[in-house]
Amino acid sequence: MTSQSQLSSQSPTIAVVDDDPAVRNSLKFSLELEGFTVRAYRSAAELLNAGELGDCRCYVIDQRMPDMNGIDLIGRLRERRIATPAILVISQPNEILSARAAKARVPIVEKPFLSNMLVDKIREACRQA
Repeated sequence: MTSQSQLSSQSPTIAVVDDDPAVRNSLKFSLELEGFTVRAYRSAAELLNAGELGDCRCYVIDQRMPDMNGIDLIGRLRERRIATPAILVISQPNEILSARAAKARVPIVEKPFLSNMLVDKIREACRQA
């Protein structure tokens, strides 16, 4: 029989960054139901100041946050040589953001989350990591 600690050590760790507590907690809950270990952060600064970034297999980052937007946060991670796959979440992305994300090879998943698109993108990213 597998213990809970063994299960969580075997499941990929996902970092969720969203300033909206309802969205952040909902994502954490639903991704944990899908078998992921989730670390939730309320801001870009909180993620950047966290010490445990090396074991994350994927970042799910909201684009619209007050301290730093999602695409800039991903840029900061890349500057730190953190190449972990990231997924940008936003409702109604514009062409400029879509082009920046494509150039950075960051998929966009639109809110509201319909079907399993976000989970599918996370699983794909974890396979790449």
